[in-house]
Amino acid sequence: MPLALLALAVGAFGIGTTEFVMMGLLPEVADDLHISIPVAGHLVSAYALGVVIGAPLLAAATARMSRRKVLIALMGLFVAGNALSAFAPDYHWLLAARFLSGLPHGAFFGVGAVVATGLVTPERKARSVSLMFLGLTVANIAGVPVATLMGQHLGWRATFLGVSAIGLAAIASLALLIPHDHAHAPKAGLRGELAALRSLPVWLALGTTVAGFGALFSAYSYITPMLTDSAGYADGSVTLLLALFGVGATAGNLLGGRLADHSLRGTLFSGLASLVAVLALFPVFMSTQWSAAVGVTLLGMAAFVTGSPLQLMVMEKASAAPSLASSANQAAFNLANAGGAWIGGLALAAGFGATSPAVAGAALAVLGLAVAATAYAVDRRRTLGTTSTPGRLIATHLPTHQESAHA
Repeated sequence: MPLALLALAVGAFGIGTTEFVMMGLLPEVADDLHISIPVAGHLVSAYALGVVIGAPLLAAATARMSRRKVLIALMGLFVAGNALSAFAPDYHWLLAARFLSGLPHGAFFGVGAVVATGLVTPERKARSVSLMFLGLTVANIAGVPVATLMGQHLGWRATFLGVSAIGLAAIASLALLIPHDHAHAPKAGLRGELAALRSLPVWLALGTTVAGFGALFSAYSYITPMLTDSAGYADGSVTLLLALFGVGATAGNLLGGRLADHSLRGTLFSGLASLVAVLALFPVFMSTQWSAAVGVTLLGMAAFVTGSPLQLMVMEKASAAPSLASSANQAAFNLANAGGAWIGGLALAAGFGATSPAVAGAALAVLGLAVAATAYAVDRRRTLGTTSTPGRLIATHLPTHQESAHA
Protein backbone atom coordinates (compact mmCIF):
# COMPACT_ATOMS: atom_id res chain seq x y z
CA MET A 1 0.00 0.00 0.00
CA PRO A 2 1.30 3.51 -0.87
CA LEU A 3 2.87 5.53 1.93
CA ALA A 4 0.59 8.42 0.93
CA LEU A 5 -2.25 6.61 2.71
CA LEU A 6 -0.41 7.33 5.97
CA ALA A 7 -0.87 11.08 5.38
CA LEU A 8 -4.63 10.57 4.98
CA ALA A 9 -4.70 8.45 8.14
CA VAL A 10 -2.92 11.19 10.14
CA GLY A 11 -5.57 13.68 9.06
CA ALA A 12 -8.32 11.19 9.92
CA PHE A 13 -6.73 10.67 13.35
CA GLY A 14 -6.93 14.39 14.12
CA ILE A 15 -10.51 14.63 12.88
CA GLY A 16 -11.61 11.58 14.87
CA THR A 17 -9.99 12.94 18.02
CA THR A 18 -11.65 16.36 17.87
CA GLU A 19 -15.03 14.87 16.93
CA PHE A 20 -15.33 12.60 19.96
CA VAL A 21 -13.21 14.31 22.63
CA MET A 22 -15.83 16.95 23.41
CA MET A 23 -18.09 14.27 24.88
CA GLY A 24 -15.49 13.57 27.56
CA LEU A 25 -14.75 17.25 28.25
CA LEU A 26 -18.30 18.52 28.77
CA PRO A 27 -17.97 18.88 32.59
CA GLU A 28 -14.70 20.85 32.31
CA VAL A 29 -16.07 23.14 29.59
CA ALA A 30 -19.33 23.68 31.47
CA ASP A 31 -17.51 24.62 34.70
CA ASP A 32 -15.07 26.97 32.98
CA LEU A 33 -17.68 28.82 30.90
CA HIS A 34 -20.34 28.78 33.65
CA ILE A 35 -22.95 26.90 31.65
CA SER A 36 -24.92 23.72 32.30
CA ILE A 37 -23.84 20.37 30.88
CA PRO A 38 -26.96 20.15 28.63
CA VAL A 39 -26.06 23.55 27.16
CA ALA A 40 -22.46 22.42 26.73
CA GLY A 41 -23.82 19.40 24.86
CA HIS A 42 -24.82 21.77 22.05
CA LEU A 43 -21.10 21.99 21.25
CA VAL A 44 -21.29 18.36 20.08
CA SER A 45 -24.31 19.17 17.92
CA ALA A 46 -22.59 22.28 16.46
CA TYR A 47 -19.71 20.14 15.20
CA ALA A 48 -22.09 17.59 13.66
CA LEU A 49 -24.06 20.40 11.99
CA GLY A 50 -20.82 21.73 10.52
CA VAL A 51 -20.09 18.29 9.04
CA VAL A 52 -23.56 17.93 7.50
CA ILE A 53 -23.46 21.41 5.93
CA GLY A 54 -19.79 21.52 5.00
CA ALA A 55 -19.46 18.07 3.42
CA PRO A 56 -21.48 18.62 0.23
CA LEU A 57 -20.86 22.37 -0.03
CA LEU A 58 -17.06 22.23 0.21
CA ALA A 59 -16.87 19.14 -2.01
CA ALA A 60 -18.92 20.91 -4.69
CA ALA A 61 -17.03 24.20 -4.34
CA THR A 62 -13.64 22.50 -4.76
CA ALA A 63 -14.65 20.03 -7.48
CA ARG A 64 -12.43 21.67 -10.14
CA MET A 65 -9.36 22.04 -7.91
CA SER A 66 -6.33 19.82 -7.43
CA ARG A 67 -7.32 17.23 -4.84
CA ARG A 68 -3.93 17.49 -3.15
CA LYS A 69 -4.42 21.22 -2.65
CA VAL A 70 -8.00 20.66 -1.49
CA LEU A 71 -6.89 18.19 1.20
CA ILE A 72 -4.22 20.59 2.49
CA ALA A 73 -6.68 23.52 2.49
CA LEU A 74 -9.32 21.49 4.33
CA MET A 75 -6.80 20.50 6.99
CA GLY A 76 -5.81 24.17 7.28
CA LEU A 77 -9.46 25.03 8.00
CA PHE A 78 -9.50 22.22 10.55
CA VAL A 79 -6.44 23.69 12.32
CA ALA A 80 -8.02 27.16 12.33
CA GLY A 81 -11.27 25.86 13.85
CA ASN A 82 -9.51 24.00 16.66
CA ALA A 83 -7.15 26.89 17.40
CA LEU A 84 -10.13 29.25 17.64
CA SER A 85 -11.78 26.72 19.98
CA ALA A 86 -8.72 26.86 22.25
CA PHE A 87 -8.85 30.67 22.47
CA ALA A 88 -12.64 31.13 22.47
CA PRO A 89 -13.48 33.80 25.11
CA ASP A 90 -17.01 32.57 25.81
CA TYR A 91 -19.57 29.89 25.00
CA HIS A 92 -20.93 31.50 21.83
CA TRP A 93 -17.47 31.90 20.30
CA LEU A 94 -16.71 28.28 21.17
CA LEU A 95 -20.00 27.20 19.57
CA ALA A 96 -19.04 29.00 16.34
CA ALA A 97 -15.50 27.55 16.44
CA ARG A 98 -16.83 24.02 16.85
CA PHE A 99 -19.12 24.55 13.85
CA LEU A 100 -16.11 25.78 11.86
CA SER A 101 -14.07 22.75 12.95
CA GLY A 102 -16.76 20.43 11.59
CA LEU A 103 -17.01 22.05 8.15
CA PRO A 104 -13.96 20.30 6.57
CA HIS A 105 -14.64 16.89 8.18
CA GLY A 106 -16.88 15.32 5.53
CA ALA A 107 -15.13 16.86 2.54
CA PHE A 108 -11.74 15.65 3.80
CA PHE A 109 -12.93 12.05 4.05
CA GLY A 110 -14.84 12.38 0.76
CA VAL A 111 -11.94 13.74 -1.28
CA GLY A 112 -9.49 11.55 0.66
CA ALA A 113 -11.41 8.40 -0.28
CA VAL A 114 -11.22 9.36 -3.97
CA VAL A 115 -7.48 10.00 -3.65
CA ALA A 116 -6.94 6.75 -1.73
CA THR A 117 -8.71 4.59 -4.33
CA GLY A 118 -6.76 6.33 -7.10
CA LEU A 119 -3.45 5.31 -5.52
CA VAL A 120 -4.08 1.55 -5.76
CA THR A 121 -5.19 -1.10 -8.21
CA PRO A 122 -8.95 -1.76 -8.52
CA GLU A 123 -8.83 -4.95 -6.44
CA ARG A 124 -7.45 -2.99 -3.44
CA LYS A 125 -9.83 -0.03 -3.43
CA ALA A 126 -11.79 -1.01 -0.31
CA ARG A 127 -8.57 -1.78 1.55
CA SER A 128 -7.17 1.66 0.70
CA VAL A 129 -10.30 3.35 2.10
CA SER A 130 -10.09 1.23 5.26
CA LEU A 131 -6.47 2.32 5.79
CA MET A 132 -7.53 5.96 5.62
CA PHE A 133 -10.35 5.25 8.11
CA LEU A 134 -7.75 3.55 10.31
CA GLY A 135 -6.84 6.99 11.65
CA LEU A 136 -10.45 7.52 12.72
CA THR A 137 -10.72 4.23 14.59
CA VAL A 138 -7.27 4.50 16.20
CA ALA A 139 -8.37 7.91 17.48
CA ASN A 140 -10.88 6.08 19.67
CA ILE A 141 -8.10 3.91 21.12
CA ALA A 142 -5.42 6.52 21.73
CA GLY A 143 -6.39 10.02 20.58
CA VAL A 144 -9.62 10.52 22.50
CA PRO A 145 -8.45 9.02 25.85
CA VAL A 146 -5.15 10.96 25.79
CA ALA A 147 -6.86 14.20 24.72
CA THR A 148 -9.47 13.74 27.46
CA LEU A 149 -6.80 13.21 30.12
CA MET A 150 -4.96 16.26 28.80
CA GLY A 151 -8.12 18.33 29.12
CA GLN A 152 -8.79 17.10 32.64
CA HIS A 153 -5.27 17.88 33.90
CA LEU A 154 -4.14 20.83 31.76
CA GLY A 155 -7.50 22.38 30.91
CA TRP A 156 -9.79 21.80 27.95
CA ARG A 157 -8.12 24.57 25.92
CA ALA A 158 -4.86 22.58 25.93
CA THR A 159 -6.73 19.71 24.27
CA PHE A 160 -7.69 21.80 21.27
CA LEU A 161 -4.18 23.19 20.98
CA GLY A 162 -2.94 19.60 20.91
CA VAL A 163 -5.46 18.71 18.19
CA SER A 164 -4.29 21.76 16.20
CA ALA A 165 -0.75 20.39 16.39
CA ILE A 166 -1.98 17.07 14.98
CA GLY A 167 -3.57 19.04 12.14
CA LEU A 168 -0.28 20.78 11.38
CA ALA A 169 1.46 17.38 11.29
CA ALA A 170 -1.22 16.17 8.87
CA ILE A 171 -0.64 19.20 6.60
CA ALA A 172 3.10 18.47 6.52
CA SER A 173 2.53 14.78 5.73
CA LEU A 174 -0.04 15.58 3.03
CA ALA A 175 2.33 18.05 1.38
CA LEU A 176 5.17 15.53 1.53
CA LEU A 177 3.44 12.27 0.58
CA ILE A 178 0.37 12.98 -1.55
CA PRO A 179 1.34 12.99 -5.26
CA HIS A 180 0.98 16.24 -7.19
CA ASP A 181 -2.02 16.39 -9.45
CA HIS A 182 -3.58 19.02 -11.69
CA ALA A 183 -6.78 20.97 -11.36
CA HIS A 184 -9.46 19.07 -13.19
CA ALA A 185 -13.00 19.59 -14.35
CA PRO A 186 -15.65 17.07 -13.28
CA LYS A 187 -16.76 14.68 -16.00
CA ALA A 188 -20.15 16.36 -16.34
CA GLY A 189 -19.44 19.75 -14.77
CA LEU A 190 -20.74 20.94 -11.40
CA ARG A 191 -24.35 20.67 -12.52
CA GLY A 192 -23.69 17.10 -13.62
CA GLU A 193 -22.11 16.27 -10.25
CA LEU A 194 -25.19 17.57 -8.45
CA ALA A 195 -27.43 15.65 -10.86
CA ALA A 196 -25.56 12.44 -10.01
CA LEU A 197 -26.86 12.70 -6.46
CA ARG A 198 -30.43 12.41 -7.71
CA SER A 199 -29.84 8.76 -8.59
CA LEU A 200 -31.97 6.28 -6.63
CA PRO A 201 -29.05 3.84 -6.01
CA VAL A 202 -27.01 6.69 -4.50
CA TRP A 203 -29.80 7.61 -2.09
CA LEU A 204 -30.35 3.97 -1.16
CA ALA A 205 -26.63 3.68 -0.35
CA LEU A 206 -26.81 6.86 1.75
CA GLY A 207 -29.95 5.55 3.45
CA THR A 208 -28.11 2.36 4.38
CA THR A 209 -25.41 4.49 6.01
CA VAL A 210 -27.97 6.48 8.01
CA ALA A 211 -29.82 3.38 9.24
CA GLY A 212 -26.74 1.21 9.81
CA PHE A 213 -24.67 3.75 11.73
CA GLY A 214 -27.81 5.13 13.37
CA ALA A 215 -28.06 1.66 14.91
CA LEU A 216 -24.53 2.01 16.27
CA PHE A 217 -25.06 5.47 17.77
CA SER A 218 -28.41 4.53 19.28
CA ALA A 219 -26.43 2.23 21.59
CA TYR A 220 -23.02 3.92 21.74
CA SER A 221 -24.45 7.29 22.81
CA TYR A 222 -25.68 5.65 26.02
CA ILE A 223 -22.91 3.11 26.51
CA THR A 224 -21.75 4.68 29.79
CA PRO A 225 -25.04 4.18 31.71
CA MET A 226 -25.25 0.65 30.30
CA LEU A 227 -21.78 -0.17 31.61
CA THR A 228 -22.32 1.41 35.03
CA ASP A 229 -26.00 0.70 35.73
CA SER A 230 -26.36 -2.71 34.07
CA ALA A 231 -22.88 -4.26 34.01
CA GLY A 232 -21.81 -2.74 37.34
CA TYR A 233 -18.59 -1.03 36.26
CA ALA A 234 -17.22 1.94 38.17
CA ASP A 235 -17.16 5.29 36.39
CA GLY A 236 -13.37 5.24 36.23
CA SER A 237 -13.38 2.04 34.16
CA VAL A 238 -15.47 3.44 31.32
CA THR A 239 -12.52 5.07 29.51
CA LEU A 240 -10.72 1.73 29.24
CA LEU A 241 -13.86 0.03 27.96
CA LEU A 242 -14.35 2.71 25.32
CA ALA A 243 -10.79 1.99 24.20
CA LEU A 244 -11.92 -1.63 23.72
CA PHE A 245 -14.65 -0.29 21.44
CA GLY A 246 -11.88 1.42 19.45
CA VAL A 247 -9.95 -1.86 19.24
CA GLY A 248 -13.02 -3.61 17.88
CA ALA A 249 -13.70 -0.75 15.44
CA THR A 250 -10.11 -0.87 14.17
CA ALA A 251 -10.23 -4.64 13.66
CA GLY A 252 -13.64 -4.42 11.96
CA ASN A 253 -12.48 -1.60 9.70
CA LEU A 254 -9.42 -3.53 8.49
CA LEU A 255 -11.42 -6.75 8.11
CA GLY A 256 -14.18 -4.98 6.19
CA GLY A 257 -11.70 -3.41 3.79
CA ARG A 258 -10.07 -6.74 3.03
CA LEU A 259 -13.36 -8.64 2.62
CA ALA A 260 -15.03 -5.90 0.56
CA ASP A 261 -12.34 -6.19 -2.11
CA HIS A 262 -13.58 -9.74 -2.65
CA SER A 263 -17.33 -9.15 -2.17
CA LEU A 264 -18.55 -5.62 -1.58
CA ARG A 265 -22.23 -6.37 -1.09
CA GLY A 266 -21.61 -9.64 0.74
CA THR A 267 -19.44 -7.83 3.28
CA LEU A 268 -22.11 -5.15 3.73
CA PHE A 269 -24.90 -7.68 4.33
CA SER A 270 -22.76 -9.74 6.71
CA GLY A 271 -21.73 -6.66 8.68
CA LEU A 272 -25.29 -5.41 9.08
CA ALA A 273 -26.52 -8.87 10.08
CA SER A 274 -23.74 -9.09 12.68
CA LEU A 275 -24.73 -5.66 14.01
CA VAL A 276 -28.34 -6.80 14.40
CA ALA A 277 -27.20 -9.84 16.38
CA VAL A 278 -24.79 -7.95 18.65
CA LEU A 279 -27.30 -5.20 19.48
CA ALA A 280 -30.15 -7.67 20.06
CA LEU A 281 -27.92 -9.58 22.50
CA PHE A 282 -26.70 -6.43 24.29
CA PRO A 283 -29.01 -6.92 27.32
CA VAL A 284 -27.35 -10.34 27.77
CA PHE A 285 -23.85 -8.91 27.26
CA MET A 286 -24.51 -6.26 29.92
CA SER A 287 -25.52 -8.81 32.55
CA THR A 288 -21.91 -9.41 33.68
CA GLN A 289 -18.70 -7.36 33.54
CA TRP A 290 -16.65 -9.77 31.42
CA SER A 291 -19.42 -10.21 28.83
CA ALA A 292 -19.97 -6.44 28.74
CA ALA A 293 -16.33 -5.97 27.73
CA VAL A 294 -16.81 -8.55 24.97
CA GLY A 295 -20.03 -6.89 23.85
CA VAL A 296 -18.45 -3.42 23.56
CA THR A 297 -15.60 -4.84 21.46
CA LEU A 298 -17.97 -6.75 19.19
CA LEU A 299 -20.14 -3.63 18.76
CA GLY A 300 -17.20 -1.68 17.37
CA MET A 301 -16.17 -4.56 15.12
CA ALA A 302 -19.64 -5.26 13.69
CA ALA A 303 -20.37 -1.59 12.99
CA PHE A 304 -17.10 -0.68 11.29
CA VAL A 305 -16.98 -3.76 9.06
CA THR A 306 -19.55 -1.85 6.98
CA GLY A 307 -17.61 1.45 6.83
CA SER A 308 -15.42 0.85 3.78
CA PRO A 309 -18.08 -1.04 1.76
CA LEU A 310 -20.59 1.78 2.25
CA GLN A 311 -18.08 4.47 1.30
CA LEU A 312 -17.02 2.59 -1.83
CA MET A 313 -20.60 1.74 -2.81
CA VAL A 314 -21.67 5.39 -2.70
CA MET A 315 -18.67 6.36 -4.84
CA GLU A 316 -19.44 3.64 -7.40
CA LYS A 317 -23.13 4.56 -7.64
CA ALA A 318 -22.18 8.19 -8.33
CA SER A 319 -19.16 7.59 -10.56
CA ALA A 320 -19.64 10.99 -12.23
CA ALA A 321 -19.38 12.74 -8.85
CA PRO A 322 -17.24 10.54 -6.57
CA SER A 323 -15.91 13.37 -4.34
CA LEU A 324 -19.34 14.90 -3.80
CA ALA A 325 -21.06 11.56 -3.18
CA SER A 326 -18.27 10.37 -0.87
CA SER A 327 -18.55 13.61 1.12
CA ALA A 328 -22.34 13.26 1.26
CA ASN A 329 -21.81 9.83 2.83
CA GLN A 330 -19.93 11.51 5.68
CA ALA A 331 -22.85 13.88 6.14
CA ALA A 332 -25.11 10.81 6.29
CA PHE A 333 -22.81 9.33 8.95
CA ASN A 334 -23.29 12.41 11.15
CA LEU A 335 -27.04 12.41 10.57
CA ALA A 336 -26.89 8.83 11.82
CA ASN A 337 -25.00 10.06 14.89
CA ALA A 338 -27.70 12.60 15.76
CA GLY A 339 -30.68 10.46 14.74
CA GLY A 340 -29.44 7.33 16.47
CA ALA A 341 -28.81 9.20 19.72
CA TRP A 342 -32.31 10.69 19.54
CA ILE A 343 -33.98 7.29 18.98
CA GLY A 344 -31.95 5.68 21.77
CA GLY A 345 -32.95 8.55 24.05
CA LEU A 346 -36.63 7.94 23.26
CA ALA A 347 -36.26 4.32 24.36
CA LEU A 348 -34.66 5.44 27.64
CA ALA A 349 -37.26 8.15 28.26
CA ALA A 350 -40.05 5.60 27.72
CA GLY A 351 -38.71 3.66 30.71
CA PHE A 352 -37.66 0.50 28.86
CA GLY A 353 -34.42 0.18 30.81
CA ALA A 354 -30.74 1.04 30.51
CA THR A 355 -30.09 -1.40 27.61
CA SER A 356 -33.18 -0.39 25.62
CA PRO A 357 -31.20 1.94 23.30
CA ALA A 358 -29.29 -1.13 22.04
CA VAL A 359 -32.56 -2.95 21.26
CA ALA A 360 -33.78 0.14 19.42
CA GLY A 361 -30.46 0.08 17.56
CA ALA A 362 -31.09 -3.53 16.53
CA ALA A 363 -34.36 -2.41 14.93
CA LEU A 364 -32.48 0.33 13.05
CA ALA A 365 -29.92 -2.23 11.85
CA VAL A 366 -32.78 -4.38 10.51
CA LEU A 367 -34.00 -1.28 8.66
CA GLY A 368 -30.48 -0.87 7.27
CA LEU A 369 -30.57 -4.45 6.01
CA ALA A 370 -33.93 -3.78 4.36
CA VAL A 371 -32.61 -0.67 2.60
CA ALA A 372 -29.48 -2.56 1.47
CA ALA A 373 -31.68 -5.38 0.14
CA THR A 374 -33.81 -2.86 -1.73
CA ALA A 375 -30.66 -1.37 -3.27
CA TYR A 376 -29.58 -4.85 -4.35
CA ALA A 377 -33.01 -5.50 -5.93
CA VAL A 378 -32.89 -2.19 -7.81
CA ASP A 379 -29.37 -2.93 -9.10
CA ARG A 380 -30.37 -6.43 -10.17
CA ARG A 381 -33.46 -5.19 -11.99
CA ARG A 382 -31.42 -2.56 -13.83
CA THR A 383 -28.77 -5.11 -14.75
CA LEU A 384 -31.35 -7.58 -16.05
CA GLY A 385 -33.08 -4.79 -17.94
CA THR A 386 -29.84 -3.79 -19.62
CA THR A 387 -28.90 -7.33 -20.65
CA SER A 388 -32.38 -8.14 -21.96
CA THR A 389 -32.75 -4.97 -24.05
CA PRO A 390 -30.86 -6.27 -27.14
CA GLY A 391 -33.07 -9.35 -27.25
CA ARG A 392 -36.20 -7.23 -27.13
CA LEU A 393 -34.88 -5.04 -29.96
CA ILE A 394 -34.13 -8.07 -32.14
CA ALA A 395 -37.55 -9.54 -31.42
CA THR A 396 -39.28 -6.42 -32.75
CA HIS A 397 -37.72 -7.01 -36.15
CA LEU A 398 -38.77 -10.67 -36.43
CA PRO A 399 -42.12 -11.38 -38.17
CA THR A 400 -44.92 -12.75 -36.03
CA HIS A 401 -46.57 -16.09 -36.75
CA GLN A 402 -49.62 -14.36 -38.27
CA GLU A 403 -47.40 -12.14 -40.49
CA SER A 404 -45.54 -15.21 -41.77
CA ALA A 405 -48.77 -17.03 -42.56
CA HIS A 406 -50.18 -13.99 -44.40
CA ALA A 407 -47.02 -13.71 -46.48
